[in-house]
Amino acid sequence: MPDTQSHYNIPLHDIKPLLEIQEYSFYYLVAIILVATFLIGGVLYLVYRWFQKRDRFNLRKEHFNALHSLNINDTKNSAYLITFYGNTFKEDSLRHKEMYKNLVSRLEEFKYKKEVKAFDSEVLGYIELYKEMIDV
Repeated sequence: MPDTQSHYNIPLHDIKPLLEIQEYSFYYLVAIILVATFLIGGVLYLVYRWFQKRDRFNLRKEHFNALHSLNINDTKNSAYLITFYGNTFKEDSLRHKEMYKNLVSRLEEFKYKKEVKAFDSEVLGYIELYKEMIDV
């Protein structure tokens, strides 16, 4: 019977020692995860901002629509509403402010009386010009 111990005691000269291999795949994985997290977070933030902006109540837009849908034939009520809604836009520029002052001074005669006449063509022209000046 052969001796099994003798097989294990053979000197091995051709096996080299283990070498340390630089492995960077873990660092690559961490970098990819961080970049993906930032990208996903950025996209989610932009989507959140879009939903917030979409649902926000825009007073300027509401007053702009109200000015354009006024019934000019109801002179007294229109004079009050033009003064009220136009006030929203008067601070847009110096031109808007001057035009608003001019328009309000022309509308004064239509506000405080019990019976008022219809707007004359000059006042209607000022009202239309002020409406056209507004940017929303």
